[in-house]
Amino acid sequence: MPLQIRTFDSSAPDFKQQLDSLLAFEASTDDAIEHAVAAILQDVKTRGDAAVLEYTNRLDRIPGGAASMAAFDVTGEELQAALASLPEAQRAALQTAAERIRVFHQRQKQELGGFTYTEPDGTVLGQKITPLDRVGIYVPGGKAAYPSSVLMNAIPAKVAGVGEIIMVVPTPDGVKNQMVLAAAAIAGVTRVITIGGAQAVGALAYGTDTIAPVDKIVGPGNAYVAAAKRRVFGTVGIDMIAGPSEILVLCDGSTDPDWVAMDLFSQAEHDELAQAIMLCPDAGYIARVMASIHKLLPDMPRRDTISTSLTDRGALIKVRDMAEACAIANDIAAEHLEISAENPQQWAEQIRHAGAMFLGRFSSESLGDYCCGPNHVLPTSRTARFSSPLGVYDFQKRSSIIHVSEAGAQTLGKVAAELAYGEGLQAHARSAELRIRDAQ
Repeated sequence: MPLQIRTFDSSAPDFKQQLDSLLAFEASTDDAIEHAVAAILQDVKTRGDAAVLEYTNRLDRIPGGAASMAAFDVTGEELQAALASLPEAQRAALQTAAERIRVFHQRQKQELGGFTYTEPDGTVLGQKITPLDRVGIYVPGGKAAYPSSVLMNAIPAKVAGVGEIIMVVPTPDGVKNQMVLAAAAIAGVTRVITIGGAQAVGALAYGTDTIAPVDKIVGPGNAYVAAAKRRVFGTVGIDMIAGPSEILVLCDGSTDPDWVAMDLFSQAEHDELAQAIMLCPDAGYIARVMASIHKLLPDMPRRDTISTSLTDRGALIKVRDMAEACAIANDIAAEHLEISAENPQQWAEQIRHAGAMFLGRFSSESLGDYCCGPNHVLPTSRTARFSSPLGVYDFQKRSSIIHVSEAGAQTLGKVAAELAYGEGLQAHARSAELRIRDAQ
């Protein structure tokens, strides 16, 4: 598809309609996928391992067909061997990224501690933080392999103190990606099982004879995986249903236009449905970025995907000033927001909605994808208005602590009883009153 990226001007009378049309994305459900996933999940719930084995052999084209679920387990020795087999530079990069991700999430954990306080009458109130017992991590396989996803999903779970981390990863045609296995070794994954698709989600959610049910499932996948996660939510927790990747660049015109063009490419190359948008007050600079896009695109191995993404869902938008750019950015609530400007902090203070903010011209989004430290699992499709990046808090739960003293029961009991009678719940009221000395 020839590239025809749109250009808008925020001063146009119909700009709001243009922007809304550009941002519109229906995560439409395919009826065929929904029916297939419902059938697979029900089969796994009913037949357990036998169903998982059957679907995995057929859908992943396992050579010769695995005879039992044991064939899909990856041993700790195999994980360590995969790590040792990597070229030194690759192994060092994985280990450096893992350490930076670990340090960031350890800092995050320190900010999430529980608390208690004691009232004058001796009543103690507070909150206790405890990790989940067991989580499942879904890692995509097939055409692309994502060792970075292993690190980003497993390390915060490990830092949170999760007891068991079960990773599932499909291996079409029986081919295992060594970097993915090496990442699992570095991240401290408890168990790796080479299964994928809706059947893997079902096995993690419901449990089978060989796979214990988990408390939460995190990680990206294809349409079948997303549909399965949506269906098992409630039986288990899930992180999010992620949409196509997004990048929004706020630029004052001071950054090399080739850099900005490549930053737009970095998300557009993910998927034809990915979205890359730039906001800038300088019309001349927008023209230079457009020229860079056309100059650099032919050398991109994924130029067809980039071209389709930028043509269908991309835009270069002229705004009045950087303040207006920030206001529009809050409306877009992008997954990745780059503020490529001389004084990025000034504009960052005006941003309320973004999955991750990359400040300054040297902070390319791609660094955040791999090795900065903050998590790259981010809210998409404007859900940054109410959602947060994956973090330690996603692998913890909070329990309230209520230790009422005898003196506290005298005053709180009267308040509770009054409210309970008002709601018509006499047992609630009497339960509180029985602990009041002069009301027994």
